[in-house]
Amino acid sequence: MARKSHDPAQVQELLYQALETELGGIRVYETAIECAVNQDLREEWQEYLEETRRHRDILLGVFDELGLDPARKTPGREVVAHLGESLVEAMRMAREAGDPAAAELVASECVVLAETKDHQNWSLIGRLAEHLGGAEGKTLLAAYEEVVPDENHHLYHTAGWSRELWLQSLGVPAVLPPPEEVKHADTVVDAIRAQQQRESLLKKRH
Repeated sequence: MARKSHDPAQVQELLYQALETELGGIRVYETAIECAVNQDLREEWQEYLEETRRHRDILLGVFDELGLDPARKTPGREVVAHLGESLVEAMRMAREAGDPAAAELVASECVVLAETKDHQNWSLIGRLAEHLGGAEGKTLLAAYEEVVPDENHHLYHTAGWSRELWLQSLGVPAVLPPPEEVKHADTVVDAIRAQQQRESLLKKRH
């Protein structure tokens, strides 16, 4: 079966959205760190912030290799920028409300939302790289392989933090740090297994 040709404009659109997601992610993490009450969570987000800055730099390297202008605006990129700023503003609103625990919870949800988009971007870049082949595909694949382990970690671990912070706020016994953190979940299978072991971790702590 013949390989279907790709749409160069849409390939570029994905890359522009991916770059804007990383730029927005930096601002999201900078704000989320200000909202963090739990010291372990603050330190984890600080680590993720540094990794997100590295991901931005990796993408800028991809843009350089592919001859793309990183300053170019597209309608989709502007939407991504708007969404990122909305997450930052939501966290600021939560902080100004004066309840630190509630602001931390809002921040965890905002990070999960940002990382969900980020994770999908890189998943698509990985699949695109395999489809393209050639020099362009190799450039994208090298970036994907360098970044995707971090992206898995960011999404699965922060989703775990958000879930457990919610449970804590509801008065339900919580596992903090979450099972995903304790079990070093770096794949979706790891994350599922970590959640399955949650009850045993809870019993050990209580």
